[in-house]
Amino acid sequence: MRVEDALRGVAHLGLDTTPVVYFVEGNPEFHARCVPFFAAIDNREIEAITSTITLPEALVHPLRTGDASRATAFRTLLLATQGITTVPLTVVIAERTARLRADYNLRTPDAVQIATALLSGCDAFLTNDEKLKRVTELRVIVVTDLTL
Repeated sequence: MRVEDALRGVAHLGLDTTPVVYFVEGNPEFHARCVPFFAAIDNREIEAITSTITLPEALVHPLRTGDASRATAFRTLLLATQGITTVPLTVVIAERTARLRADYNLRTPDAVQIATALLSGCDAFLTNDEKLKRVTELRVIVVTDLTL
């Protein structure tokens, strides 16, 4: 699927951790496929939503390696970027997470991300986890499926 086609009709985009990591770290294989999504966020063409679970997932490697500038880049993107809302876990999200785990046998972090996107009114969810395509309540866009 072409990136332009994936973006079509998306006003609110759920973000999984992997596209955030690819974008911040400049991943050689996937960065270019993620740039148009973050450009659309930056240009206020779409609003991005992610769970606070993205922060610890993204920070693990920079904290482990002592890369303070990369940790700051993740914090800035997730907590101080207009156009990206980082939503804390609530009881309502936790309940929806449990339902998604029961229905789709998802791991808890994945179910939290999807529940957050669904309850935030997202039109699509950007990930690189092929298994999340089995969720039928939300259009799942997988980075490896995208072409420029």
